[in-house]
Amino acid sequence: MTVTYTSEHFKREARLALDQPNLQRALDRTTTLLQARRAEAYRAFGEFDAARAAGSRIKDHVLRHLDHYLETFEANAEAAGCKVHWARDADEACRITTELCRRAEAKTVTRVKSMLGEEIGLPEALDAAGFERVETDLAEHINQLAGDRPSHIVIPALHKTREEVSDLFERAHPPHRHIDDVAELVESARTTLREKYFAAEVGISGANFLVADNGAVCTVTNEGNAELTMQLPRVQIVTAGIEKLVPSMDHAGVLLRLLARSALGMELTQYTTFLTGAKRPGDRDGPEEMHLVLVDAGRTELLGDELAPILKCIRCAACINHCPVYGQIGGHAYGGVYQGPMGSVLTPAMASLAKSKDLPHACTLNGRCDEVCPVAIPLTGLMRTLRERTWRQHLVDRPTRLGLGLWGAVVRRPALYRPASRLGVRALRLLARGRPALRRLPGGGAWTRSRDFAAPPPGGTFMARYRRGER
Repeated sequence: MTVTYTSEHFKREARLALDQPNLQRALDRTTTLLQARRAEAYRAFGEFDAARAAGSRIKDHVLRHLDHYLETFEANAEAAGCKVHWARDADEACRITTELCRRAEAKTVTRVKSMLGEEIGLPEALDAAGFERVETDLAEHINQLAGDRPSHIVIPALHKTREEVSDLFERAHPPHRHIDDVAELVESARTTLREKYFAAEVGISGANFLVADNGAVCTVTNEGNAELTMQLPRVQIVTAGIEKLVPSMDHAGVLLRLLARSALGMELTQYTTFLTGAKRPGDRDGPEEMHLVLVDAGRTELLGDELAPILKCIRCAACINHCPVYGQIGGHAYGGVYQGPMGSVLTPAMASLAKSKDLPHACTLNGRCDEVCPVAIPLTGLMRTLRERTWRQHLVDRPTRLGLGLWGAVVRRPALYRPASRLGVRALRLLARGRPALRRLPGGGAWTRSRDFAAPPPGGTFMARYRRGER
């Protein structure tokens, strides 16, 4: 996994995002809607908590016995007519995939949105190898035309307004006319992409789940593009992380019920497809060859680590949709492929903590991500672990270390802490001059540059109010 931004870039991109009114409106509109839809889906599904506990147990079990299920899946997938390839890292996965495309004498390659593909840099590898790469998801098609990276793992073009999409399509889609209506924009993309589906020699997809006991690949979409990409070309290639395994179809069913509700507030997505092997004699359609590229890319190393629970992630984005930090800065500031709380753990864990050290610190630890994760990943606890590692590895800058050291020395000594806190409360109330918040704070410019600092309420410190019985 590549990390495109260092610490300073993250801070700069976050500041830029806060100054983009269109982005702020898009983030607020979309995350508010997705939160409401997820809440309604939760209320309507009386077994949600039980399913969540079962889903968490399934993923824990698979990670404990991953070697067994990998061997089982490989045997059953090959028995069904697939060829399984193993990739230790991103470079090997891209090399295998591009070589398979060359062997198929491909000119055009259609691709379904896949976070694993983004993680290993597959779009760039296909472009560098000279293939015509066609992103078939509407949002990824928009990003490809704009030269943008995804800003959300489920809604990759969340950062784009309708007007921006209209301008893109006017330039790229014949007959190059201006369209404002959303339905017409969608139809324009379908018309443009339809001929590519039939022209492609190779189709590439990811996998939401890999079913060990029958070797099936499960994809979940709302546009039907996965089915066209997986069945029309002569050669089908699936790239998937090794953690995507589930033991059986029944286990896949449990996770599917959680995935759609958590991602978009739906009972099921429009298309849930299980593909088992290449076309057999008598089949009317399907690929003549099917290849599965199973990618490690650091996952095995995580199995014995404190951060291993992040491998349970089913990429629903519920944590992202409910994250107040993501809701303010969007996805591009995170730098890597993954955003929000799951990205703040995955990127440092699988790529570089030194480069992405600010991600686990860019969190209020409010715990909303823990509450909504459909497989009960303790995301805030994992971010605390990463924060501790940045401290132990001396990745925290010297002024911050000195400041925290001074703070620690004071709070461990009540005789110092109590008068200091009383003095601090009085000073803040004087600066506030009766206002509920401070727009500027001496020495606190990094805070007040993008948000207000709440003034202390009347009545002194928290402990003083507590002793008086105030609530």
